[in-house]
Amino acid sequence: MADMLVHEKAYRGEALMRKMTVLKIAVCGAGAVGSNLVDNLSRQGYGSFTVIDFDRVEKHNIPTQVWNSRECGMYKAAVLKNRVYLSSGGVVTEVLHRLDDKNVKKYLGDAGLVVDGFDNSASRKVVADFCHAAGKDCLHVGLAKDYAEVVWNERYRVPRDVVAQDVCEYPMARNTILLAVAVASEVITRYVATGDKRDYAITLGDFKVETI
Repeated sequence: MADMLVHEKAYRGEALMRKMTVLKIAVCGAGAVGSNLVDNLSRQGYGSFTVIDFDRVEKHNIPTQVWNSRECGMYKAAVLKNRVYLSSGGVVTEVLHRLDDKNVKKYLGDAGLVVDGFDNSASRKVVADFCHAAGKDCLHVGLAKDYAEVVWNERYRVPRDVVAQDVCEYPMARNTILLAVAVASEVITRYVATGDKRDYAITLGDFKVETI
């Protein structure tokens, strides 16, 4: 694994890479945000994830997420477990259940960092409320058309669900997702390195990444 991460290690330094390897990250949702984020973080050197998602891969997920056509019908979290192991040697614990008030402590309680990538307000509220009450660091990554935001729980406000159609049919640019994932990945790494918590807004139309 060390040889695979030679470039990242040269850039980050061995001390930070050791912190990245042992940090336990719970990722809520394995869709556009979660699947791409776990894939990206694991290739940076993060080695331990819990991925919470009970959905299966569908054909329309392929353009915006990390799957291929052979993985249709499989559980997203289970596919990520295999992908991360093969690409980086990282470990994913898959949770194939809906997160709710009754099980949130069980699945998020021992995480060193929680990342919320859910696509609905009810689930986001479960995560936000638990992390606030438990004093657990949590980063929310949200997408809407050509806009994305990366916000720490201290300043996060759960949005209302305003989408009339199925969330899978909602307009979304792939490059918005990739920009959000890149920003979130760097926000997480700077947090691990220094404890810094900075919020960002990303807009694809004018190609801006700004602190908020």
